[in-house]
Amino acid sequence: MRRFFDRLSQDLAIDLGTANTLIFEKNSKQIILNEPSVVAVHVPDYDGKAYKNPIDAVLAVGSDAKSMLGRTPANIRAIRPMKDGVIADFTVTEIMLKRFIGKVQSKRFFMRPRVVISVPCGSTQVERRAIRESCLGAGARQVYLMEEPMAVAVGMNLPVSEPVGTMVVDIGGGTTEIGIISLGGLVSSNTLRVAGDLFDVKIKTYLRDQYGLEVGMPTAERIKQLIGTAWSRSDETQMDVRGRGFKGITRKHVLRSSEIYEVLKGSMEEIVNGVGQALQNSPPELNVDISDRGILLAGGGALLRDIDKRLNEALDIPVIIAEDPLTCVARGCGKVLERTDLLNQIVFDQ
Repeated sequence: MRRFFDRLSQDLAIDLGTANTLIFEKNSKQIILNEPSVVAVHVPDYDGKAYKNPIDAVLAVGSDAKSMLGRTPANIRAIRPMKDGVIADFTVTEIMLKRFIGKVQSKRFFMRPRVVISVPCGSTQVERRAIRESCLGAGARQVYLMEEPMAVAVGMNLPVSEPVGTMVVDIGGGTTEIGIISLGGLVSSNTLRVAGDLFDVKIKTYLRDQYGLEVGMPTAERIKQLIGTAWSRSDETQMDVRGRGFKGITRKHVLRSSEIYEVLKGSMEEIVNGVGQALQNSPPELNVDISDRGILLAGGGALLRDIDKRLNEALDIPVIIAEDPLTCVARGCGKVLERTDLLNQIVFDQ
């Protein structure tokens, strides 16, 4: 009977990220939602209204809410309910998940879905319980938790169940997840609070301190994407940046990629050191496997120009950028929904 209902269920895999939330559907075998993890809410009591139900205070979720970042009046606030890969605001996260799941759930399915959702490998039991409870509150029938490095490896069809070492570095928005995998488990892992969002903050701070130019986080992110680089020998590029200058006057400045390299240099050193620490904590036999097979890079941070060359230069190990690195985690979580052996071996249901 349980297997019958499992076939009727529109089961989902969720990559609940600090920057974006992706949902993979088992039936269609594709990503059916990719939206920013942002919620716009009315500020309680600002305009004389007190909201008894928090859901009544929510104005927009996802892409609509992100477009409001930096542009909201005093009575509206656009917030990110996830911080460093874990829940910062339980109530708002649950509302966001409920909206996203409701958006993708087909009307013809009457069964609540089973959900496999990613979690940082360094998250605590309390943080994992909060993610699980949020999913259940958002309408899931059963929730499985899967550590992000494992999800990336499964998403890239790596031999996670075999006695061979596989290393994954997933650079997301809030955290960098580092994992060495063998025989269906994490042999060595590390979670760094250094990732894409911190890159954006450093670029924003540099422009303010060096040139007196105030820009918003979306502009800082765009600078990172267009001229950011992680390698000292990258080709020089530049772009025009517009922002608020002295006395609120809009100014323009030409920014060079070599400047962004220097801004991000310290953060990249932390990532390199974190990878090196994980290698030191793993058995020598697995290190040999990784030296032969290479390190797999995933997440939005894998798209930073020449980041693979930077890691290869520092560690003397081949570095491969995953195909479609932004969706690896969601695809990996989705694959375990189809494979009972993996579901029982490498995910947690409590």
